[in-house]
Amino acid sequence: MATLPPAHLPPGPRGHGREIHTLDEFDAAVAGPGALAGLRVQSIDLRDRTFALLSASTAEAVFLGCPMEPEAAAKVGADGALVFPPVPDLPFDPYRSGLYAPEELYAGISGPAGYEATPDALAYAWFGRTRADGDILASMLRAVHDDAVSDALDELLAGARVVGVMGGHAMGRGTEAYAGAARLGRTLARSGLTVATGGGPGAMEAANLGAYLAPFEDETLPKALALLSGVPSFAPSVTEWARAAFDVRAGWPHGGDSVGIPTWFYGHEPPNAFAGHVAKYFANATREDGLLARSTAGAVFLPGAAGTVQEIFDNATPNYYGSRGAPTPMVLVDRAHWTSRLPAWPLLETLAAGRPMAARIALVDSVDEAPAALERLAAA
Repeated sequence: MATLPPAHLPPGPRGHGREIHTLDEFDAAVAGPGALAGLRVQSIDLRDRTFALLSASTAEAVFLGCPMEPEAAAKVGADGALVFPPVPDLPFDPYRSGLYAPEELYAGISGPAGYEATPDALAYAWFGRTRADGDILASMLRAVHDDAVSDALDELLAGARVVGVMGGHAMGRGTEAYAGAARLGRTLARSGLTVATGGGPGAMEAANLGAYLAPFEDETLPKALALLSGVPSFAPSVTEWARAAFDVRAGWPHGGDSVGIPTWFYGHEPPNAFAGHVAKYFANATREDGLLARSTAGAVFLPGAAGTVQEIFDNATPNYYGSRGAPTPMVLVDRAHWTSRLPAWPLLETLAAGRPMAARIALVDSVDEAPAALERLAAA
């Protein structure tokens, strides 16, 4: 039989209200009724809390990646708690309690080894070594990590109006298409929406860049675009590409927030540095579904290739069946691209015919028309 959380910590979605993420929360819980019984303590160094652990009730608690002294570990285990110890020599924390920041993923990017020495590159290398060997421990660590990221993402976006911006990774800095995607991200952010992208380069980076620069004067964006254009792509050098982005951030610090949701499955595409919160996954399917499911205010699909086509129909399926409630707006940008080069629009329009989603899809010619189309569909 499941054990209910203590009365002073009501349950919530995904167990919210039962989780302890910081030492301050830990200390408050220890001082309250029921102490730590039934709680989930996540990725906190508890080596300085031995007395509290020896004194508190920890029955049916779960400790995820929390270093503690041996006598404390023995005591909480004897109480009936589950202890998942830190895993040595991993380039990531599978029990993490929050999302990534670009500075965390790119720590060391300014050093002589460049990108190859960063946590992002090391995690990708670990994934490449372990994903095909069938090791159940590696599989478990990836799954625990990805669920922890989903948990943190839900907490971040609770109550937010999120709009997804989808588009290809090949869109180069210095192009009008890139500038248009950046204007789109800026306009959406200024309208009070939270911009979410796939977190990678190209159109994704441009939309996150626009949201980052939304608090600044309009003339800031052309200046930033000019700086970035000197390194148009992450190939051949992720190091130079990332350093250019951090140079922009240094020139205009404390920009606006947005979300990037990339994956190490496509780790050759590095995460961009302009999303303030990065939910990086090992499992691409979890990442794709999570990005679209959380785009509650709709999604804009810029020109792209196979990945963007997949995202269009990943989004269309729950809209078609109503499996997530009322259909969310879908705006496809560039009529020629989506009717001739990759004719996704005719199929989407045919699917929508006679269904509620028909009033929630639109095709526009230019990226600057997308915000108004999104607003119109939301009111339909």
